[in-house]
Amino acid sequence: MRFRAAVLAVAVAVLGVPGVAAAQAPPAAPPPAITPAAPVFSLRRVPDLLARTVADTHLGADLDRVMSDPALGGARDTSCLAVGDAGGGRSHYARQPAQLLIPASTLKLMTAAAALSKLGPDSHFTTEVRAGAAPANGGVDDLYLVGGGDPLLATADFSVDAGYQGQPRPATSLEALADKVVATGIRRVGRLLGDESRYDSQRLVPSWSPSYVAEFEITPLSALVVNKAFVSAHPAVAAASPPAHAASVLATLLRARGVTVGTTGAATAPAGAPVVTSIASAPLSDVVAEILQQSDNMGAEMLLKELSYQPGTPGSTTAGLSAEAAQLQKVAAVTPAELSAVDGSGLDRTDKMSCAALERVLDRTGEAGDLAKGLPEAGRNGTLWKRFNGTPAAGKVRAKTGSLNGVAGLAGYATDREGKDLSFALLANGLPNEAAGSALQDKVVSVLAAYPRGPSADELGPKVAAPPAG
Repeated sequence: MRFRAAVLAVAVAVLGVPGVAAAQAPPAAPPPAITPAAPVFSLRRVPDLLARTVADTHLGADLDRVMSDPALGGARDTSCLAVGDAGGGRSHYARQPAQLLIPASTLKLMTAAAALSKLGPDSHFTTEVRAGAAPANGGVDDLYLVGGGDPLLATADFSVDAGYQGQPRPATSLEALADKVVATGIRRVGRLLGDESRYDSQRLVPSWSPSYVAEFEITPLSALVVNKAFVSAHPAVAAASPPAHAASVLATLLRARGVTVGTTGAATAPAGAPVVTSIASAPLSDVVAEILQQSDNMGAEMLLKELSYQPGTPGSTTAGLSAEAAQLQKVAAVTPAELSAVDGSGLDRTDKMSCAALERVLDRTGEAGDLAKGLPEAGRNGTLWKRFNGTPAAGKVRAKTGSLNGVAGLAGYATDREGKDLSFALLANGLPNEAAGSALQDKVVSVLAAYPRGPSADELGPKVAAPPAG
């Protein structure tokens, strides 16, 4: 504040008497071909610095007003907001940035950032078909469908209208894999078995609310999942054994293609079992985009397990959390004091995170990075496809939402009125109702879209008299 006050004082001194310097100066010489940069403490820098100071002062006042709205109830004291230049490292606003709060689904940003950084945006999940022994005369006794952790493995009928609010969901086609098996010449299979050994067999995080399972917010976890482990979508029924279910679905597709298939179930393929064929997922960057846009809880949990997978060591939630913490420390110096989580999706109410850590991850990964590219866009797709229409923020927000009972979060990037991107992280706990959380999100991004509010540097700069005619 002392620095801003000094800037204001210098600006008033310089700009308040615009004619004095001009009267004492000799006639102006033609400008040189190359104008040297102004020294750090040159008064020519004052208008730009003053404009930023005025704009940030307005921003702070506007956001303070929004964050202290009585309609938020107790959430006024249990909320945080951090705003910075995307990719620039400069902070514009911070309110209780270090406070640890329930992040809800904004935690998926941390899981995604760690996965993109460690695994690489161009990596793939590969689902294999292996044989217990080399096929002979078109037949094989045991065929294994070996999961590679692909959360998008699905049939065509499931992918249509299976996403958030009925939006289409991208998929790794199980029909295409069935076609590949047929193309190898296999026409008879004694047993078709699903292999989930890439990850452990823990289906759920123990501290999750039973309501999440009952309401299908999450289905059983596995390294081999087809159709998100739904046996039926209407009515919703989840498979008790995802690998056995996956094998059963592939068997149905093979039978429809003229292959005789006997029993199905789950088992681990023998070491060294030959690969018959395989199918790769879309690049990880596209998988992450689906997880963020659709707020895919299962996908986020599978990413978390994948972070800890090593040959011979199955991926797990516990080990994944350790790997995620180490990776986020590398990406954005996130510390255990800023992030404490028990899952990768944000379903658990014991998850805690600070706005400072989340905004810093967004800042470091940048508005043009793979994390940003995967975010929902206001009025276009994902969880924001019906949000912010008719507000100043329409078409200017790419962000991940978060919602639990009494919790609202929004984090991503907002384009200001000069076309520049701001990174921001908003978390609010203890909200009186869902409407209060939505209204808070609307108001915050509307303020960001209107930034910078105040006179420009040109308006604040000294006025140069026009040269006399002739």
